Amino acid sequence: VQLQASGGGLVQAGGSLRLSCAASRRAFSPTLSSYSMGWFRQTPGKEREFVASIRWEDGSTTYADSVNGRFTISGDYVKNMVLLQLNNLKPEDTAVYYCAATRRSLSSSNTDYVYWGQGTLVTVSS
Repeated sequence: VQLQASGGGLVQAGGSLRLSCAASRRAFSPTLSSYSMGWFRQTPGKEREFVASIRWEDGSTTYADSVNGRFTISGDYVKNMVLLQLNNLKPEDTAVYYCAATRRSLSSSNTDYVYWGQGTLVTVSS
């Protein structure tokens, strides 16, 4: 399964970024629509932290409290893309962000995710 994350960068506090995750549809069994896609983030010395998840089937979403109201996850099923819009960024949002896929609907547990992309670094300066 291929998941390709991109879009990270350096931004000032209060700024915005948009992360993208491209999924290889044919690599998902039985179908991509049977999965939920998630974004996680990780900083050195800390465990990987849930950020947001979206269910392909109906577009339902869930967010971590720390990002709710600032981040928005969305999916483009035709393009096999999952986007994460990051607004009003704070220095504490600095992390490597990962996209992942799971058969467990809207899970916030990283142990439920079986497919992972490489990370993309987001750095927020104060």
